[in-house]
Amino acid sequence: MTNRPLLVSLFALASLSCFAQTVPKKRPITPKDIYRLQTISDPQLSPDGKWITYGLSTVDTTKDKRNSDLWMVSWDGKESVQLTNSPDGESKARFSPDGKYISFVSARQGATKGQIWLMDRRGGEAKKLTDLKTDLDDYVWSPDSKRLALVLRDPDYADSAKTKVRKPYVLDRYHFKADIKGYLEKGSVHLYVYDIADKKLDTLTTGIFDETSPVWSPDGSQLAFVSNRSEDPDRNQNTDIYVIDAHKGASMKQLTNWSGSDNNPVWSPDGKRIAYLRSTASGNFLMYDQPILAVMNRDGGEPTLLSKALDRPVRNPRWAKDGQTIGVLVQDDRQTYVGNYTLSDGKFTKVVAGNRSFSELEAVTAGNWLTQLSDPQTPAELYAIENGTPRRLTHVHDAFLAPLELATVEGFTSKSKDGAQVSNILLKPANTPANKKLPTVFYIHGGPVSQDEFSFDLTRQLLSAGGYAVVAVNYRGSNGRGLDYTKAIYADWGNKEVLDILGAADYVVEKGIADPDRLGIGGWSYGGILTNYTIATDTRFKAAASGAGSSLQLSMYGVDQYTNQYENELGAPWKNTDKWLKLSYPFLKADRIKTPTMFMAGEKDFNVPAVGSEQMFQALRSLGIPTQLIIYPGQFHGITVPSYQKDRVDRYLQWFDKYLKPKTL
Repeated sequence: MTNRPLLVSLFALASLSCFAQTVPKKRPITPKDIYRLQTISDPQLSPDGKWITYGLSTVDTTKDKRNSDLWMVSWDGKESVQLTNSPDGESKARFSPDGKYISFVSARQGATKGQIWLMDRRGGEAKKLTDLKTDLDDYVWSPDSKRLALVLRDPDYADSAKTKVRKPYVLDRYHFKADIKGYLEKGSVHLYVYDIADKKLDTLTTGIFDETSPVWSPDGSQLAFVSNRSEDPDRNQNTDIYVIDAHKGASMKQLTNWSGSDNNPVWSPDGKRIAYLRSTASGNFLMYDQPILAVMNRDGGEPTLLSKALDRPVRNPRWAKDGQTIGVLVQDDRQTYVGNYTLSDGKFTKVVAGNRSFSELEAVTAGNWLTQLSDPQTPAELYAIENGTPRRLTHVHDAFLAPLELATVEGFTSKSKDGAQVSNILLKPANTPANKKLPTVFYIHGGPVSQDEFSFDLTRQLLSAGGYAVVAVNYRGSNGRGLDYTKAIYADWGNKEVLDILGAADYVVEKGIADPDRLGIGGWSYGGILTNYTIATDTRFKAAASGAGSSLQLSMYGVDQYTNQYENELGAPWKNTDKWLKLSYPFLKADRIKTPTMFMAGEKDFNVPAVGSEQMFQALRSLGIPTQLIIYPGQFHGITVPSYQKDRVDRYLQWFDKYLKPKTL
């Protein structure tokens, strides 16, 4: 007699086995996945609160570049619509306040300058609105939807020769060069008002000063903006907030007089007050600083410093619709969270926090916000915050993440030799056996005033997928731990930060996480600088990758864009030579370095020019230490060409594998 239950059971098991075989096995992330990763940016809420526009950049592998198109998602997250799809790219999408149009900036149809285009929300093709002859830095709709405030850069007449041979740069400014912008001649950015119906452009400001960050008053009569109108703006960061009536020939009024920086003005809904960010420090240079949320009357006067006691950097101030509270993003010990200040009593409330990172913030309705959120396993997506609870709106990265097996991420605290407590983040390859000692790479953040957070970190994920534990160290100089922690390295580079890196190394070795004989270190910008300082201090690292760094600091004066910082923090080289020489120890004591080191730089970097990497490469080459120099053609401080981004990670892995992984027989 047939055993029917047994046959059914066997059939079910066989079916389950077949099903299991069809489930694709997840794989480690690889440098090629750089081409698959999309990026969300610039979310904007419609006037009725029902839709959000955003930019979505994707890699065009044929052209080896990123291209941004515009998308729109409904507030309930159920509908997603692609608005543009052109090879020219679009950015800065903005809803008109009456809700009839979506505007954006694009250099379509062979244009050499970005122009503003209008798209009727009822449908149809976008139409070009402007025919600007100079660079558009920013634009803002007036409340009545009839005008636009434009921020335009003065024309570069020196580059208008009939031939392709550019006229010589004629430079007489104190600050004469900047990354991406290049050499800086005369020329400022000014405010204009553009009438949409008449296509008429009126000039609001002229002269040698820049005017930026315009925001319309709710009644449309005035613009608040930011300007540095000191005698020589190149020599300080003393920006103030001004207002001007929005018509030709109007005079401006200065509202703030703090000797530090005042910026990011935002009008209250009733137009009676202006919220803004004020620097904690006064004086000439504000590198080691954290912004404070301030509120003043629309006519100026003494401000209320709402976040002064918080001792954490705040940004993205946004008024709630009722004008009674102001939302902010707060950077705090490896997190960026959403907070809220009540105007009546100054009370601060955490709206939503956790081991994740919020960026962007827009008020929707009472208690509701639009934001962008990333966590260690997910690149940034758009979210609604409703009564303190995030609700995901976009799913851009689902396809990217689906086949990937990512590193585990956790935080830890280490103790430095001088007793400092340092907050760090550790990534370990997926499915790492317990108690297995791993080759470990310390990948150091730049800044120095920034912090590593519990957010998706592509570079560190790729390094970890290569079989490495990866450590991110929030060394002294980082923000998120209070102003004193940030200022601890003032005029003392390469000292406390190195102690903090070595303290984190001691921790992971002591805990059995890292193999002490297979430690590597690397980073970009100040992370590259700290790589150089660290390998000149300690020989425990068996491989290093220093990107966009410098060591002979004395030689960087007048070469990079930081002359103002140097003179205010270190003093002029001819007056304080000993200090400059002390901070140049990685180069001047290069014979202490035993670590094989690869140096990398962008060919056109004016932030930390390639000469800083070239000098160290030449020194190690002369000393017989294994070294390489990689120069990325046409690149500035940030590497933007997708194939170069992949190449950089490929080279990291090849270099670290060569020196940190045992040879297999």
